[in-house]
Amino acid sequence: MKGPAPSYRTGDQAVDDQLVELLDRLGATRDRDQLLEILTSAVLLAGDEAQRLDLKITNAALKEMRAAFQMFAPYREVPKVTIFGSARTRPEDPLYAQTLSLATALARQGWMVVTGAGPGIMAAGMEGAGRERAIGVLIRLPFEGGANRFIQGDDKLIEMKYFFTRKLMLIKESAAFVALPGGFGTLDETFELLTLVQTGKAEPVPIVLLDTPGGGYWQAWQRFVDHEVAGNGMISRNDFTLYCITDSVDDAVAEIRGFYRNYHSLRYVGDRLVIRLRAAPTGSELEMLSDAFADVVDGRVDRSGPFPPEISSDDHVDLPRVAMRFDRHDFARLRSLIDALNALPSAPPDPSPPPTTAEAAAVVDDEEALR
Repeated sequence: MKGPAPSYRTGDQAVDDQLVELLDRLGATRDRDQLLEILTSAVLLAGDEAQRLDLKITNAALKEMRAAFQMFAPYREVPKVTIFGSARTRPEDPLYAQTLSLATALARQGWMVVTGAGPGIMAAGMEGAGRERAIGVLIRLPFEGGANRFIQGDDKLIEMKYFFTRKLMLIKESAAFVALPGGFGTLDETFELLTLVQTGKAEPVPIVLLDTPGGGYWQAWQRFVDHEVAGNGMISRNDFTLYCITDSVDDAVAEIRGFYRNYHSLRYVGDRLVIRLRAAPTGSELEMLSDAFADVVDGRVDRSGPFPPEISSDDHVDLPRVAMRFDRHDFARLRSLIDALNALPSAPPDPSPPPTTAEAAAVVDDEEALR
Protein backbone atom coordinates (compact mmCIF):
# COMPACT_ATOMS: atom_id res chain seq x y z
CA MET A 1 0.00 0.00 0.00
CA LYS A 2 2.15 2.84 -1.29
CA GLY A 3 1.02 6.41 -0.97
CA PRO A 4 2.29 9.46 -2.84
CA ALA A 5 6.07 9.58 -3.06
CA PRO A 6 7.42 11.99 -0.45
CA SER A 7 9.92 14.67 -1.36
CA TYR A 8 12.10 13.78 1.63
CA ARG A 9 13.85 10.46 0.97
CA THR A 10 16.94 8.54 1.98
CA GLY A 11 18.34 8.62 -1.53
CA ASP A 12 18.38 4.83 -1.69
CA GLN A 13 15.33 3.48 -3.48
CA ALA A 14 15.65 0.04 -1.89
CA VAL A 15 15.71 1.57 1.60
CA ASP A 16 12.81 3.87 0.76
CA ASP A 17 10.78 0.88 -0.38
CA GLN A 18 11.63 -0.99 2.83
CA LEU A 19 10.39 1.93 4.93
CA VAL A 20 7.11 1.95 3.02
CA GLU A 21 6.81 -1.80 3.51
CA LEU A 22 7.43 -1.36 7.23
CA LEU A 23 4.50 1.06 7.44
CA ASP A 24 2.40 -1.45 5.51
CA ARG A 25 3.27 -4.20 8.00
CA LEU A 26 2.43 -1.91 10.93
CA GLY A 27 -0.97 -1.17 9.40
CA ALA A 28 -0.29 2.57 9.31
CA THR A 29 -2.96 4.16 7.13
CA ARG A 30 -3.14 7.74 8.44
CA ASP A 31 -0.55 10.47 7.93
CA ARG A 32 1.83 8.06 6.24
CA ASP A 33 3.79 10.94 4.71
CA GLN A 34 4.73 12.19 8.16
CA LEU A 35 5.55 8.75 9.52
CA LEU A 36 7.67 7.96 6.49
CA GLU A 37 9.68 11.16 6.93
CA ILE A 38 10.26 10.39 10.62
CA LEU A 39 11.66 6.99 9.66
CA THR A 40 13.68 8.61 6.89
CA SER A 41 15.29 10.99 9.39
CA ALA A 42 16.39 8.05 11.54
CA VAL A 43 17.94 6.32 8.52
CA LEU A 44 19.72 9.49 7.43
CA LEU A 45 21.10 10.00 10.94
CA ALA A 46 22.59 6.51 10.71
CA GLY A 47 24.37 7.52 7.53
CA ASP A 48 25.48 10.92 8.80
CA GLU A 49 27.81 9.46 11.38
CA ALA A 50 26.20 11.80 13.86
CA GLN A 51 27.89 12.19 17.22
CA ARG A 52 26.51 10.16 20.10
CA LEU A 53 25.37 13.29 21.94
CA ASP A 54 23.39 14.41 18.88
CA LEU A 55 21.72 11.01 18.72
CA LYS A 56 20.95 11.03 22.44
CA ILE A 57 19.29 14.44 22.15
CA THR A 58 17.23 13.30 19.14
CA ASN A 59 16.28 10.03 20.82
CA ALA A 60 15.27 11.59 24.15
CA ALA A 61 13.32 14.40 22.52
CA LEU A 62 11.34 12.05 20.29
CA LYS A 63 10.57 9.68 23.18
CA GLU A 64 9.50 12.58 25.41
CA MET A 65 7.22 14.03 22.76
CA ARG A 66 5.62 10.66 22.05
CA ALA A 67 4.94 10.08 25.75
CA ALA A 68 3.51 13.58 26.15
CA PHE A 69 1.26 13.22 23.10
CA GLN A 70 -0.10 9.99 24.59
CA MET A 71 -0.68 11.62 27.97
CA PHE A 72 -2.60 14.57 26.52
CA ALA A 73 -4.60 12.53 23.99
CA PRO A 74 -7.54 11.55 26.26
CA TYR A 75 -8.11 15.23 27.14
CA ARG A 76 -8.09 16.72 23.65
CA GLU A 77 -11.82 17.44 23.97
CA VAL A 78 -11.32 19.63 27.07
CA PRO A 79 -10.19 23.28 26.83
CA LYS A 80 -6.94 23.92 28.68
CA VAL A 81 -5.19 26.93 30.17
CA THR A 82 -1.47 26.93 30.98
CA ILE A 83 -0.28 28.82 34.06
CA PHE A 84 3.34 29.95 34.33
CA GLY A 85 4.96 31.27 37.52
CA SER A 86 7.69 30.95 40.09
CA ALA A 87 8.52 27.66 41.79
CA ARG A 88 9.72 29.72 44.80
CA THR A 89 6.39 31.31 45.68
CA ARG A 90 5.42 30.28 49.20
CA PRO A 91 1.86 29.17 50.12
CA GLU A 92 1.49 32.22 52.38
CA ASP A 93 2.38 34.61 49.52
CA PRO A 94 -0.61 36.56 48.10
CA LEU A 95 0.47 35.37 44.65
CA TYR A 96 -0.23 31.79 45.70
CA ALA A 97 -3.78 32.71 46.74
CA GLN A 98 -4.28 34.69 43.52
CA THR A 99 -3.24 31.70 41.42
CA LEU A 100 -5.39 29.31 43.44
CA SER A 101 -8.40 31.60 42.94
CA LEU A 102 -7.77 31.86 39.20
CA ALA A 103 -7.40 28.11 38.70
CA THR A 104 -10.52 27.43 40.78
CA ALA A 105 -12.56 29.87 38.71
CA LEU A 106 -11.41 28.44 35.39
CA ALA A 107 -11.86 24.81 36.49
CA ARG A 108 -15.43 25.59 37.53
CA GLN A 109 -16.04 26.84 34.00
CA GLY A 110 -14.82 23.62 32.43
CA TRP A 111 -11.13 24.30 31.86
CA MET A 112 -8.26 22.00 32.67
CA VAL A 113 -5.18 23.66 34.16
CA VAL A 114 -1.71 22.80 32.83
CA THR A 115 1.39 23.74 34.83
CA GLY A 116 5.00 22.65 35.18
CA ALA A 117 3.95 20.42 38.12
CA GLY A 118 6.54 21.83 40.53
CA PRO A 119 6.09 23.86 43.73
CA GLY A 120 5.02 27.49 44.12
CA ILE A 121 2.70 28.95 41.50
CA MET A 122 2.56 25.56 39.76
CA ALA A 123 1.27 23.88 42.91
CA ALA A 124 -1.24 26.69 43.47
CA GLY A 125 -2.66 26.20 39.99
CA MET A 126 -3.07 22.49 40.54
CA GLU A 127 -4.55 22.90 43.99
CA GLY A 128 -7.10 25.34 42.60
CA ALA A 129 -7.99 23.14 39.65
CA GLY A 130 -8.20 19.95 41.68
CA ARG A 131 -6.54 16.69 40.70
CA GLU A 132 -9.22 15.76 38.18
CA ARG A 133 -8.66 18.94 36.15
CA ALA A 134 -4.88 19.29 36.56
CA ILE A 135 -2.19 18.28 34.05
CA GLY A 136 1.50 18.43 34.90
CA VAL A 137 4.54 18.71 32.63
CA LEU A 138 7.51 18.36 34.98
CA ILE A 139 11.14 19.21 34.23
CA ARG A 140 13.73 16.87 35.73
CA LEU A 141 16.13 18.98 37.84
CA PRO A 142 18.75 17.83 40.37
CA PHE A 143 17.78 20.44 42.95
CA GLU A 144 13.99 19.99 42.93
CA GLY A 145 12.08 17.22 44.60
CA GLY A 146 9.79 16.19 41.79
CA ALA A 147 6.11 16.82 41.28
CA ASN A 148 3.97 18.64 43.82
CA ARG A 149 1.53 16.65 45.96
CA PHE A 150 -1.50 17.78 43.98
CA ILE A 151 -0.41 15.85 40.86
CA GLN A 152 2.21 13.38 42.11
CA GLY A 153 1.45 9.83 40.97
CA ASP A 154 -1.30 10.94 38.61
CA ASP A 155 -1.66 9.60 35.07
CA LYS A 156 -1.85 13.22 33.89
CA LEU A 157 1.76 13.87 34.82
CA ILE A 158 4.68 13.65 32.40
CA GLU A 159 8.35 14.15 33.32
CA MET A 160 10.75 15.60 30.77
CA LYS A 161 14.50 16.00 30.50
CA TYR A 162 14.64 18.98 28.16
CA PHE A 163 13.18 22.44 28.64
CA PHE A 164 12.49 22.78 24.92
CA THR A 165 10.26 19.70 24.77
CA ARG A 166 8.58 20.73 28.00
CA LYS A 167 7.84 24.21 26.67
CA LEU A 168 6.42 22.69 23.50
CA MET A 169 3.91 20.67 25.51
CA LEU A 170 3.08 23.53 27.89
CA ILE A 171 2.17 25.66 24.87
CA LYS A 172 0.90 23.25 22.20
CA GLU A 173 -2.19 21.95 23.97
CA SER A 174 -3.65 25.10 25.54
CA ALA A 175 -6.14 27.69 24.34
CA ALA A 176 -5.18 30.34 26.92
CA PHE A 177 -2.21 31.34 29.06
CA VAL A 178 -1.66 33.14 32.34
CA ALA A 179 1.76 34.16 33.64
CA LEU A 180 2.32 35.10 37.26
CA PRO A 181 5.54 36.78 38.48
CA GLY A 182 8.54 34.48 38.35
CA GLY A 183 12.21 34.07 37.58
CA PHE A 184 14.21 33.27 34.48
CA GLY A 185 12.07 30.23 33.65
CA THR A 186 8.80 32.15 33.81
CA LEU A 187 10.21 34.99 31.73
CA ASP A 188 11.61 32.50 29.22
CA GLU A 189 8.24 30.78 28.86
CA THR A 190 6.38 34.08 28.59
CA PHE A 191 8.74 35.59 26.04
CA GLU A 192 8.75 32.43 23.93
CA LEU A 193 4.95 32.36 23.92
CA LEU A 194 4.82 36.03 22.90
CA THR A 195 7.40 35.39 20.18
CA LEU A 196 5.42 32.47 18.74
CA VAL A 197 2.23 34.52 18.57
CA GLN A 198 3.98 37.68 17.36
CA THR A 199 5.58 35.80 14.45
CA GLY A 200 2.53 33.73 13.52
CA LYS A 201 4.16 30.45 14.53
CA ALA A 202 1.27 29.89 16.95
CA GLU A 203 -2.39 30.80 16.69
CA PRO A 204 -3.55 33.98 18.40
CA VAL A 205 -4.50 33.18 22.00
CA PRO A 206 -5.42 35.14 25.11
CA ILE A 207 -2.29 35.85 27.18
CA VAL A 208 -2.77 37.34 30.64
CA LEU A 209 0.06 38.68 32.81
CA LEU A 210 -1.46 38.49 36.28
CA ASP A 211 -0.25 40.10 39.51
CA THR A 212 -1.79 40.79 42.90
CA PRO A 213 -3.43 44.14 43.71
CA GLY A 214 -0.59 46.55 44.41
CA GLY A 215 2.01 44.27 42.84
CA GLY A 216 4.45 45.93 40.49
CA TYR A 217 6.13 43.01 38.67
CA TRP A 218 4.36 43.19 35.33
CA GLN A 219 4.12 46.98 35.43
CA ALA A 220 7.91 47.14 35.79
CA TRP A 221 8.23 44.58 32.98
CA GLN A 222 5.95 46.71 30.81
CA ARG A 223 8.06 49.82 31.44
CA PHE A 224 11.16 47.92 30.33
CA VAL A 225 9.45 46.56 27.21
CA ASP A 226 7.97 49.97 26.39
CA HIS A 227 11.12 52.02 26.92
CA GLU A 228 13.98 49.69 26.05
CA VAL A 229 12.41 47.30 23.52
CA ALA A 230 9.63 49.18 21.72
CA GLY A 231 11.37 52.49 22.37
CA ASN A 232 14.38 51.32 20.41
CA GLY A 233 12.27 49.97 17.55
CA MET A 234 12.89 46.30 18.39
CA ILE A 235 9.16 45.56 18.47
CA SER A 236 6.09 47.51 17.44
CA ARG A 237 3.83 49.05 20.05
CA ASN A 238 1.06 47.16 18.25
CA ASP A 239 2.56 44.09 19.94
CA PHE A 240 1.23 45.33 23.27
CA THR A 241 -2.18 44.09 22.10
CA LEU A 242 -0.92 40.49 22.28
CA TYR A 243 -1.27 40.42 26.06
CA CYS A 244 -3.27 41.85 28.93
CA ILE A 245 -1.79 42.99 32.26
CA THR A 246 -4.13 42.88 35.25
CA ASP A 247 -4.21 42.33 38.99
CA SER A 248 -7.79 41.01 38.95
CA VAL A 249 -8.76 37.35 38.71
CA ASP A 250 -12.18 38.36 37.39
CA ASP A 251 -10.60 40.45 34.65
CA ALA A 252 -8.21 37.61 33.77
CA VAL A 253 -11.09 35.17 33.39
CA ALA A 254 -13.07 37.73 31.36
CA GLU A 255 -10.09 38.27 29.03
CA ILE A 256 -9.78 34.54 28.41
CA ARG A 257 -13.47 33.88 27.90
CA GLY A 258 -14.04 37.06 25.88
CA PHE A 259 -11.41 36.04 23.34
CA TYR A 260 -13.72 33.21 22.31
CA ARG A 261 -16.94 35.25 22.31
CA ASN A 262 -17.18 35.08 18.53
CA TYR A 263 -13.77 33.84 17.34
CA HIS A 264 -13.37 30.08 16.96
CA SER A 265 -10.22 29.29 14.96
CA LEU A 266 -8.31 30.14 11.80
CA ARG A 267 -6.63 28.45 8.88
CA TYR A 268 -4.61 29.49 5.87
CA VAL A 269 -5.89 28.17 2.57
CA GLY A 270 -3.61 29.14 -0.27
CA ASP A 271 -3.23 32.92 -0.09
CA ARG A 272 -6.35 33.34 2.06
CA LEU A 273 -6.65 33.62 5.80
CA VAL A 274 -9.93 32.02 6.88
CA ILE A 275 -11.32 32.90 10.32
CA ARG A 276 -14.12 30.69 11.64
CA LEU A 277 -16.71 32.43 13.83
CA ARG A 278 -19.76 31.76 15.97
CA ALA A 279 -21.81 34.42 14.17
CA ALA A 280 -21.32 35.99 10.74
CA PRO A 281 -20.74 39.76 10.50
CA THR A 282 -23.28 41.93 8.72
CA GLY A 283 -22.50 43.71 5.48
CA SER A 284 -21.92 47.04 7.21
CA GLU A 285 -19.67 45.36 9.79
CA LEU A 286 -17.58 43.85 6.99
CA GLU A 287 -17.19 47.29 5.42
CA MET A 288 -16.00 48.66 8.75
CA LEU A 289 -13.52 45.82 9.23
CA SER A 290 -12.17 46.20 5.69
CA ASP A 291 -11.55 49.90 6.25
CA ALA A 292 -10.12 49.53 9.75
CA PHE A 293 -7.64 46.81 8.77
CA ALA A 294 -6.71 47.96 5.26
CA ASP A 295 -3.10 48.26 6.46
CA VAL A 296 -2.79 44.46 6.78
CA VAL A 297 -5.56 43.17 4.49
CA ASP A 298 -5.11 43.32 0.73
CA GLY A 299 -8.63 44.00 -0.47
CA ARG A 300 -11.67 43.25 1.64
CA VAL A 301 -12.75 41.14 4.56
CA ASP A 302 -15.56 39.04 3.09
CA ARG A 303 -17.96 36.38 4.26
CA SER A 304 -17.07 33.00 2.86
CA GLY A 305 -18.19 29.43 2.73
CA PRO A 306 -15.72 26.67 3.50
CA PHE A 307 -12.96 26.26 0.91
CA PRO A 308 -12.37 22.90 -0.79
CA PRO A 309 -9.48 21.86 1.51
CA GLU A 310 -11.70 22.59 4.52
CA ILE A 311 -14.52 20.55 3.02
CA SER A 312 -12.26 17.61 2.20
CA SER A 313 -10.98 17.51 5.78
CA ASP A 314 -14.40 18.29 7.31
CA ASP A 315 -12.82 21.26 9.05
CA HIS A 316 -15.70 23.06 10.80
CA VAL A 317 -17.69 23.41 7.61
CA ASP A 318 -20.80 24.29 9.64
CA LEU A 319 -19.32 27.50 11.05
CA PRO A 320 -19.67 30.92 9.41
CA ARG A 321 -16.36 32.37 8.33
CA VAL A 322 -14.65 35.39 6.87
CA ALA A 323 -11.74 35.27 4.43
CA MET A 324 -9.10 37.80 3.46
CA ARG A 325 -5.61 38.19 2.04
CA PHE A 326 -3.66 38.95 5.21
CA ASP A 327 -0.10 40.20 4.72
CA ARG A 328 1.35 37.89 7.43
CA HIS A 329 3.66 40.60 8.72
CA ASP A 330 1.85 42.16 11.67
CA PHE A 331 0.22 39.46 13.76
CA ALA A 332 -0.56 41.96 16.49
CA ARG A 333 -2.97 43.55 14.01
CA LEU A 334 -4.47 40.11 13.44
CA ARG A 335 -5.09 39.93 17.18
CA SER A 336 -6.77 43.36 16.96
CA LEU A 337 -8.92 42.07 14.10
CA ILE A 338 -10.02 39.13 16.26
CA ASP A 339 -10.83 41.54 19.09
CA ALA A 340 -12.91 43.59 16.65
CA LEU A 341 -14.79 40.48 15.49
CA ASN A 342 -15.52 39.64 19.12
CA ALA A 343 -16.81 43.16 19.79
CA LEU A 344 -19.22 43.35 16.83
CA PRO A 345 -22.90 43.92 17.65
CA SER A 346 -23.65 40.72 15.70
CA ALA A 347 -21.33 38.67 17.96
CA PRO A 348 -22.94 36.32 20.52
CA PRO A 349 -23.87 38.17 23.73
CA ASP A 350 -22.10 35.67 25.97
CA PRO A 351 -18.58 34.24 25.68
CA SER A 352 -18.53 30.85 24.00
CA PRO A 353 -16.45 27.86 25.03
CA PRO A 354 -13.06 27.87 23.32
CA PRO A 355 -12.24 25.30 20.67
CA THR A 356 -10.59 22.24 22.14
CA THR A 357 -7.30 20.83 20.89
CA ALA A 358 -9.28 18.27 18.93
CA GLU A 359 -11.30 21.03 17.26
CA ALA A 360 -8.77 23.74 16.55
CA ALA A 361 -7.01 23.58 13.20
CA ALA A 362 -3.26 24.09 13.15
CA VAL A 363 -1.90 27.29 11.67
CA VAL A 364 -0.55 25.72 8.51
CA ASP A 365 -0.22 26.77 4.92
CA ASP A 366 -2.43 24.69 2.68
CA GLU A 367 -0.64 24.57 -0.67
CA GLU A 368 -3.56 22.94 -2.41
CA ALA A 369 -4.82 25.30 -5.09
CA LEU A 370 -8.24 26.81 -4.52
CA ARG A 371 -10.71 25.06 -6.75
